[in-house]
Amino acid sequence: MFKNPLMLVALSMTTVIAVWGVVDTDGLSALASSATSTLFTSRGWFIMLTTSVMLLLIVALALSPYGRIKLGQDWDKPEFSTVSWLTMMFAAGMGVGLLYYGAAEPLTHFALLSDYVDPAEAATIAHFVTTFHWGLHAWAIYGMVALVIAYFGFRKGTPKLMSAPLIAVFGRTRATVSVGWVTDLAAIVAIAIGVAGSLAMGVFQLEAGVVALFGLTDPAPWLPLALYAGMCATFLPPLLVDLGRGMAVLSNTAMVLAVGLMVFVLLAGPTSYVMSSIVGSIGEYIAGVVPHGFRTFTFFDARIEGWFRDWTLSYMAWWLAWGPFVGVFVARISRGRTIREFVFGVLLAPTLFSIVWFGVFSSVGFFGALRTELPVLEVVAEDFNRSTFYLLEQLPLSALTTLAVVLAAFLFIVTSVVSAAFVLGMFSSGGDANPAGRVKVIWGVILAALGLVMILSDSIGAVRSIIALGAMPFLFIVHLLMVSLVRFLAREEVPR
Repeated sequence: MFKNPLMLVALSMTTVIAVWGVVDTDGLSALASSATSTLFTSRGWFIMLTTSVMLLLIVALALSPYGRIKLGQDWDKPEFSTVSWLTMMFAAGMGVGLLYYGAAEPLTHFALLSDYVDPAEAATIAHFVTTFHWGLHAWAIYGMVALVIAYFGFRKGTPKLMSAPLIAVFGRTRATVSVGWVTDLAAIVAIAIGVAGSLAMGVFQLEAGVVALFGLTDPAPWLPLALYAGMCATFLPPLLVDLGRGMAVLSNTAMVLAVGLMVFVLLAGPTSYVMSSIVGSIGEYIAGVVPHGFRTFTFFDARIEGWFRDWTLSYMAWWLAWGPFVGVFVARISRGRTIREFVFGVLLAPTLFSIVWFGVFSSVGFFGALRTELPVLEVVAEDFNRSTFYLLEQLPLSALTTLAVVLAAFLFIVTSVVSAAFVLGMFSSGGDANPAGRVKVIWGVILAALGLVMILSDSIGAVRSIIALGAMPFLFIVHLLMVSLVRFLAREEVPR
C-alpha cells in the first residue's frame, strides 16, 4: 500500500490540509477565500466558458452519429433498469445539497435582486439562477467526466482513472505519464475536499434540524461536533466491507424521503401558486440557460460581481470538484448504454427534478415573502441553515417533515462519504476495482478530518472557498479529457 507514490503524495497533501485546518482554521479559510477570489476575478470567464463548452460538446456528441456508439462492447446490455439508473445517478450527484439549499438559496438571491428590480422580477430571476446552478451545466460536468471514463474503461479496456484516456490517446511517454500522474493527483484532492465540504454542510443541516425538532433556543456549542462524531461512527465501519447493495438501499431510502417531502410540501402549501411558478420557470430556463452560461457580469457593480463569484462560480467549481467522484460512479452504472441514451439521461432527468424541487421550495418561500407577512427573508439572513425548517414549520406535520429532512440528510451524506472513500481508494491504488479495506478506512479518516476543518470554520462561505480552491487544477484537466475523447471517437467506425 505504501509503495505507491501517488497514494503517498495524495495522503500527505490531504493530511497536511486537514492538520493545517484543525490547527489554524481561520488561516486556512482566509487563504482559501483570498486565493479563490483572485482566481475567480481573473479566470471567472474561463470557468464559464469551460462549463458551457462541456454542455455544448456533450449535447453535440449525443445528436451526432457518434451517439449510437455504446459505452461498452456492441453486445453489452445495461446492467440496471432505467428507473434505477436515474435514481442512483441523481442521489450520487446532488444529495444533501438539495435539502440544504432548497429554500435558502433562491430566497438569498431574491433578497439581493429586490434592490435592483421589482419583487416579481426578482423572484423570477432568483428561481432561474438557482436552477441554472443545479441544472444542465452541473450535469454536463458530471456527464462529460463520466462519459470519458465509461467510454475508455468499458469500450477500450483502460483502467478507470483520469490519466487513462490521456495515455491511450497520446501514447505512453515520459511526458504523458507525468501529466497523467498529476491528473490523478488533482482528481484525488478535488474529490477529498469536495466531499468533505458536503460532509460539513450535512452537519450544519443536521444541527439546524435537531434544533428545530426539539425546539432548542440555546443549543450547546458542542452539538455540531457530537453530530459529526455520530456521522463518522456510522460511515467508517462500512468501509471495511464491500460496497454492496446496502449502500444502494440507503441511497434509495434517502431519495424516497426527499421525493415524499417534496410532494407533501407541494400539496400542503399553496399548490396552485407553486405549480404556476414551476411551469413558468421551465420556460424561463429553456429560453435562458445557454445565453446565461456565457454571462460574466463584467459591467455590473461590485455587489453583483461579488454575488456572481460567490454563487455561480463557486457552484461551477464545486461540480468540478465532485466531477471525478460522481463521474466514476455514473460511469460504473452506465455500461451498455449508448452515448445518446447516456447523455440525455444524465442531463434531462436530473435537471427536470431540480427545476421541480427548487420550484416547490422557492415558491413556498416567495409566497411567504410576497403574499403574507412571514419574515422569511429575515430568517434566511439571520440563519441560512434554518431556512428550510422554518418553512416546514408553517405547514402541517412539521415535526414529521423536519425528521424526514434530518434522516434524508444523514443518509445522503453517509452514502456519499462511503462511496467517495471507495473511489479515492480505487484512484490511489492504480485503478483497483476493489481497493483494500484499510485503504478505504484511511481515506475515510482523511475525509472526516477535512470535514472537521470545514465544520470548525463555521461558515458555508469558507467551505465553498476551500472546495473551489481544491477544484481549480481540475478545471484545466477537463479540457485534456474532452480532447482525448473527441480524438478517439474520430477513429471509431460508427454503427449504422
